[in-house]
Amino acid sequence: MRNDVLNVAGTDIPVIVIDTAIIGSGCAGWNAADWLLRLGRRDIALITEDVNAGTSRNTGSDKQTYYKLSLASDTPDSVADMARDLYAGGCVDGATAYTEAACSTRCFMKLANLGVPFPSNEYGEYVGYKTDHDPRQRATSAGPLTSRYMTERLEASARERGVVVLDGYTAVRLLTYGGVIEGLICVDRATAASPLRRLTVIRARHVILATGGPAGVYHDRVYPESQTGMTGMALAAGARGVNLHSWQYGLASTKFRWNVSGTYQQVLPRYISVDNNGVAREFLPDYFDSTASALDAVFLKGYQWPFDGARAKGSSLIDLLVHHERFDLGRRVYLDYRANPAGLEGGHSSLADETKRYLENSGASQPTPIERLAYMNAPAIELYRSHGIDLYREPLEIAVCAQHHNGGLLVDADWQTNICGLFAVGECAGTFGMRRPGGSALNSTQVGSLRAAEFIARESAVDVLVTEAFRERVVGECVELMNSARCRGAEDTGVFAKEMSRCAAHLRSLPRMREMQAEALAISERGVSLRARDTLITCGAVLSSMVAAAEGYGSQGGSLVLAEGGEPVHAKLSGYDYLPPAGKIDPVRIITEMRDDAFVSYAMPVESLPSPDAWFEDVWRWYRERWVR
Repeated sequence: MRNDVLNVAGTDIPVIVIDTAIIGSGCAGWNAADWLLRLGRRDIALITEDVNAGTSRNTGSDKQTYYKLSLASDTPDSVADMARDLYAGGCVDGATAYTEAACSTRCFMKLANLGVPFPSNEYGEYVGYKTDHDPRQRATSAGPLTSRYMTERLEASARERGVVVLDGYTAVRLLTYGGVIEGLICVDRATAASPLRRLTVIRARHVILATGGPAGVYHDRVYPESQTGMTGMALAAGARGVNLHSWQYGLASTKFRWNVSGTYQQVLPRYISVDNNGVAREFLPDYFDSTASALDAVFLKGYQWPFDGARAKGSSLIDLLVHHERFDLGRRVYLDYRANPAGLEGGHSSLADETKRYLENSGASQPTPIERLAYMNAPAIELYRSHGIDLYREPLEIAVCAQHHNGGLLVDADWQTNICGLFAVGECAGTFGMRRPGGSALNSTQVGSLRAAEFIARESAVDVLVTEAFRERVVGECVELMNSARCRGAEDTGVFAKEMSRCAAHLRSLPRMREMQAEALAISERGVSLRARDTLITCGAVLSSMVAAAEGYGSQGGSLVLAEGGEPVHAKLSGYDYLPPAGKIDPVRIITEMRDDAFVSYAMPVESLPSPDAWFEDVWRWYRERWVR
């Protein structure tokens, strides 16, 4: 890394010259840095707005899941089997699915060897459990803070290898020329000088985006407040989006943002709603044929936690009822662990076999939900207590929230975007499709960053030049940047985010989404803050994809497209009729790109699953040609 300077309007702006810049300090960003260093590339830097911010370090669930190839017992599994299951989620490229399966074990074992405390039995087997959209027991967990442990161990490893960290820098613009990345412009948050003096230019040959999901799109979200994402920066630079309409929504606590999946549901808490007068009632029995069927639906929410349109009349009906109680009836909704729900007066005898067997095998025969939770997963209680919420004494307020973006930037099997030299890893990469097994996102953070690092490491190292042509282009970018948007601004996207949660989340209004698509881009040009502009650009792209998907395919994945006279969800829920899926959905993905200052979205077939050459001598020769210098 070396330093240079650029004069813009009489002001000297620092220029940092480097081979590879990694933007983001979550488990994807740190893994990219760690692998590059392990592979011999030294001229790198990790750039972050706040090294302690972001989703990886600050979020989780009852036992945050890591999805991997099965490594225990006599359950048969293979790379091809796992790839088929990832591909079956819909809208996933076959090459991506196969790569995530093939690299799963390598990435998992690296984390285990770094000290992430994944549990193993007395023989050293990494045993697993079944998660959502998982036909096998591939899931494992280090507890509620799995991704934090991953981030901390990867950071320690990268720092031990001497990674350069530029903390306090907010990336605001990518620099490209002729479809090739040239670097980026950052705002130095620590400098209190004029806006122009606060800019820093990074001249880089490669840029790895590890900025996470675009959390600011929604008001109701599980993302920690420190997570914002910068997907709009890449979209504005010409990177293509894929499946931007595809999100994962689910029940989460609101006072402290956390998923209430897994054990939080499987111990069978009471669902209560409270009106403005403080009157509480248990509402699920009003909508199910029996209290037993209501309890079974609650149990299934444990590993069917994400809202799924295909389960709108099953376990996902609970999400719709929570939404109905909150938005239609104006009540607040809680999980109450202090007393049993209706239907457990006589014990477990009335429960479905799956529910009963799970509780019995887990030894969860305690008389109340909180006692069952304490027995099965005591850290889940301590987690809330550490944030001022005592589940022994108070109910837990919940809502249906955006939790994960299954779409993102379009990448190939090396996680490179359509812009040469620009990579996207972790949640900002659109590798997850329509439905994904729980925990596959953590596997993807590691596989994607490994693949990007390997691709960069294979290239010959060359000097990164700051040419006069580059200087001229960057001067124009800096001037345009300062004229079009403030580096600091109080512009709030909260109003628009609330409308996104109301009309463009798990329940979607096609007429309103069409209107909002134009509104988002119009607002983004009104001199708003750079962060607000990025969020609004992302909203415009997301809405474009949502409209295209709804018009072409009806309700898909984690959403229902509302339509008067459509398919009814429940006799007692008026206004929830929806467009069913449009017949047999072709294996396609929705691509979104900016053309003439507007986003357009269109369908493109997915790549089929590959059948790679497994003959050792052929692979060995190919590998030597690729890696051995």
